[in-house]
Amino acid sequence: MIGGGVVGAATAFHAARAGLRPLIVEARPQLCTLTTPVAAGGFRLQFDDLQELTLVRESAELFLHFEEVTRQTTYPLGLEQRGYLWLTTSAESAARQRALVEQLHAWGQTDVEVLSGEQTRERFPWVGENVVQSRFRAGDGFLDTKQLTFGLAHGAGADVVTGCRVTGFRTTGGRLSGVETTGGTVETDAAVIAAGPLSGAVGASAELTFPIVTIRRQKLILPLVPEVPDEGPMTIDEDTGAHWRPAQRGAWCFFTDPSTPPSEPTMDVPTDHRFAFELLDPASPTSIARVAPFWRDVWERGSAHWLLQAGQYTVTPDQRPIIGPTAIDGLHVNTGYSGHGIMLSAAGSRILVDTIVHSNTENPFRPDRVFEERAQPTL
Repeated sequence: MIGGGVVGAATAFHAARAGLRPLIVEARPQLCTLTTPVAAGGFRLQFDDLQELTLVRESAELFLHFEEVTRQTTYPLGLEQRGYLWLTTSAESAARQRALVEQLHAWGQTDVEVLSGEQTRERFPWVGENVVQSRFRAGDGFLDTKQLTFGLAHGAGADVVTGCRVTGFRTTGGRLSGVETTGGTVETDAAVIAAGPLSGAVGASAELTFPIVTIRRQKLILPLVPEVPDEGPMTIDEDTGAHWRPAQRGAWCFFTDPSTPPSEPTMDVPTDHRFAFELLDPASPTSIARVAPFWRDVWERGSAHWLLQAGQYTVTPDQRPIIGPTAIDGLHVNTGYSGHGIMLSAAGSRILVDTIVHSNTENPFRPDRVFEERAQPTL
């Protein structure tokens, strides 16, 4: 496995379960230090695509029984089912919410609710009077992304090599025979590129091109904010895409602006101080105070400390992952989760390993599929 984030660890875990002997090769000095720890750490069974919903259902089963499935207790997941609450102030968006929930019910996800504005405020009194409707699933929730990654790697019993960069691939008779690294050549007839935003660069060393771009996403961390409801759900302003979740006795805040242009993949993703003001200043059109007025009090108090982190989404044209064999026999790819890697990669990696062990595995995420353009999701 090339890459030591959640996708590489999940691939190693399923490889071990299939009777393979996994090795994780990570270019940085430690696992899980690039994009995975910057993620929101949420999972939800509220998707508008049945194939993605099926993946996250499978992943959620693993999350809910993590220690049992991984057969380890060193890295407990810290899972909390506090729900995902999507708020809207728009009649048009409210209609879309109702249509999505109706579709989810038809797909068997009958535990997703539509709440009127009044019903929403009855359950969540901090929601603004301007909210006309919400959709909510109580079984959605959060987990610790680093514990997830290390727990999967530990459960795999995988050998791990850090501080080791992949520089190329060796082939014999058109088939993979080794992975070349800064620490020497690893002889193998099967390898998986699972390097997140650096997957394209790794593939390029084998003259492979993947239909992916990298897009910066930032995370605003505000610890010790007493106004934040400790037991609150992931709360999303469906009209803007701004969202936040309780964390560290405060909150983590996000805004996945679909107009953000792609940027070059990098291990050093820069932050932009303006991001904090876009989320916190009530005068901003994407302020989290727009639908949760207590954030206005946080802004006016002005003394809350914050810090920024940044990572990169690895995005495909259809916003769905790329999972399966490449043009080089024995070399596979598992990337392109388009911001949903925490939720989808546990199940996606099982599919990847199935394609290695059983070549006829049904796989709608094959690298050679036709990619139809799909709008970037706001979350």
